[in-house]
Amino acid sequence: MVQHLSRRLFLTGLGSMAISAPALADAPLVSLRPVLRGAQPSGAERIVQAAGLKGEVVFAVADVSTGLQLEEMGGDMGLPPASVAKALTALYALDVLGADHRFETRLLATGAIENGILNGDLILVGGGDPLLDTDDLAKMATALREAGITEVRGAFKVYVGALPYVFSIDPEQPDHVGYSPSISGISLNFNRVHFEWKRSGSTYAVTMDARSAKYRPDVDMATMRVEPRKTPIYTYSRSARQDRWSVARAALGAEGARWLPVRKPGRYAGDVFRTLARANGIVLKDAQITREMPSGKVLVVHQSDPLESILRGMLKYSTNITAEMVGMAASIKRGADIRNLQGSAQEMNRWAAETYGVDRIAMVDHSGLGDMSRMAPGDLVAALVIARKTGALRPLLKPFALTDRQGRVVRDHPIKVDAKTGTLNFVSGLGGFLTTAGGSELAFAIFTADVEHRATIPRSQRERPSGARSWNSRSRKMQRALIERWGALYGS
Repeated sequence: MVQHLSRRLFLTGLGSMAISAPALADAPLVSLRPVLRGAQPSGAERIVQAAGLKGEVVFAVADVSTGLQLEEMGGDMGLPPASVAKALTALYALDVLGADHRFETRLLATGAIENGILNGDLILVGGGDPLLDTDDLAKMATALREAGITEVRGAFKVYVGALPYVFSIDPEQPDHVGYSPSISGISLNFNRVHFEWKRSGSTYAVTMDARSAKYRPDVDMATMRVEPRKTPIYTYSRSARQDRWSVARAALGAEGARWLPVRKPGRYAGDVFRTLARANGIVLKDAQITREMPSGKVLVVHQSDPLESILRGMLKYSTNITAEMVGMAASIKRGADIRNLQGSAQEMNRWAAETYGVDRIAMVDHSGLGDMSRMAPGDLVAALVIARKTGALRPLLKPFALTDRQGRVVRDHPIKVDAKTGTLNFVSGLGGFLTTAGGSELAFAIFTADVEHRATIPRSQRERPSGARSWNSRSRKMQRALIERWGALYGS
């Protein structure tokens, strides 16, 4: 009786939703085929047609308890999954590293310590912690002083070899976007540096710092020059020791700030730690970068949060560098000799095939930022169904809100959705789990992409190309309509 009541309430409330009543009345489908001339399109087909999206639309949905596929459109066609890929990366890291895994960042000493003087080198050893920030380094500097170190007579080194170096997660992105930084065995503040400007008369005062909740140390390894031009807004040039940026004066306005990517992670961490050590009375030489595994006496250890907590944050905030670092760490743990991001992604693809029996996942990274990645929605759904039986993933996913026709969130909606969104320009994805009003649990994946149009966008315009916002908005509306359809059709 309770089940019938809840379903009746659900159907009564659908009048204010984007999905139409005729669409909800369609019988469940196993697959959708091209509509014959004169034939009536199904409810799902009408939803897709109403979205008016140029490009491809594919989806799959299955019952979690039985694994039965309920409906699909192009379910074996691979499209770029965008950040929905992070759901697979989370499963990969959990399986290989374990939910309780912690990354360690250490300070090592080579040489004897006498009366507080280290007669050898001090080494900051990165351990692949994706959440290491300035506050953490400050605690390590304080712990070094409390360990009795007052002077370091040898070199100061930063070990970056725990992970391969990657210049940019996706080299096709503009140089200045903070979501495509470099990767190495040490990461600080998601490998982003804070650029702030304020007009003072006819000039600008600019700062480049490694700010965190408690500190904002200036850095020397990143510089900014304001130039009298209109475009390009930013330029980047490499040097041996610095990230050198310039910005167009016409783009600045009175004041503002943004995060820029770091391309020299080891120098960034070394620069910041030197400043924090100096604040504790310990003067260090300029950092030397090393990829050779160090040995020595452990002076200080910083442990990350457990991996499960790291992944929950990754899925909530969709942090690309976190996905790449935990994915690469998992590939190394599996014994793969990875040299770059693509090699690590290929190892994850092999793992997915071994673990879930799927063969239409071809990722080129772990975050989904690279648009050459391909994933079939049917394969992701198959993985989600198996993973759900172990209790993995859904508790880490972010709730996904359903809305009415005016775009307002419907509170206490009878359908409960936990999912990972994914957005690139002219690419949109959604994958995860939904619980119907009647208590049935479904796994689903929806991918949309206009790959041909995306390929025409110049690299310099990929941050905010014309038309991308409206295209992605229509895709999101379609995704919500499909979810409401499935919640009604398979709700009891």
